[in-house]
Amino acid sequence: MKIERGMCAYVSGAGSGIGRGISLALASRGVSVGVADIRESDAAETARQITAAGGRAIALPVDVSQASSVETAADHLESAFGPISIVCNNAGVAMHGVPLHEIEMSDWDWVIGVNIYGVIHGIRSFIPRLLDRGTATHMVNTASIGGFQVNPNFMTGAYSMTKYAVVALSEALRNELADTNVGISVLAPAAVDTGIHLSERSRPERLGGAYVRPQNHFMGDMIKGSTPPETIGKRVAQAIEAGDFYIFTHAETEEWLDRRHASIKDAFAKARQAGAGSMAAE
Repeated sequence: MKIERGMCAYVSGAGSGIGRGISLALASRGVSVGVADIRESDAAETARQITAAGGRAIALPVDVSQASSVETAADHLESAFGPISIVCNNAGVAMHGVPLHEIEMSDWDWVIGVNIYGVIHGIRSFIPRLLDRGTATHMVNTASIGGFQVNPNFMTGAYSMTKYAVVALSEALRNELADTNVGISVLAPAAVDTGIHLSERSRPERLGGAYVRPQNHFMGDMIKGSTPPETIGKRVAQAIEAGDFYIFTHAETEEWLDRRHASIKDAFAKARQAGAGSMAAE
């Protein structure tokens, strides 16, 4: 689809990081942006930057882990700027540095609530609206390179699990909506200079409230000075117009996926040697 001036977009997790980068990139093309974030002051700052540059934006306080919050934001955005053409389900939180069997259930609820249910709620609220538009529309779901492989050097299993789910949800949407006006993309960045390592400051009260999670903070040193969010935002806008499904942003990570795929191929070779049966036989 062609991104045209006057279109309306919803971007979650847009108060900082990649979400802000996407919002600024879309606004620079004349798109009116609903800047959604659980931290309303951060959303307001992104909206301020857009309007200061001559664009149109509205800050939307949204807890993506709550279906009603996303639906209310969608209604508010359409009331402000009209029918929505672009949706970026981008909000996400980190859950690093702790073995899976030691992660507290409250943290499981949080990371699943934001990273998986946040996308599900976005799908449920926005896909019907995009289908009703009739004209070309697009949804981008932010996964991670961690949604395609689990890095053996870091304990990021819970985070990767949620991002694998985002990839699967996006692939399913692509299949289901192939003959419609709705395009789908899944964004899979690697190191981006964001504050994701500080995401525990945004945990809602119903899931325990804001706290300090030092196990995440090693990531801050790793990503400092890496790819700017604005670069990712521009890449996303280009990919929407090109109709790209997979949006990779760090070419060097191809080697990580190659290693995973090689181990899978080896496992299939062993299956053939073992004389494994066909699916038809089952």
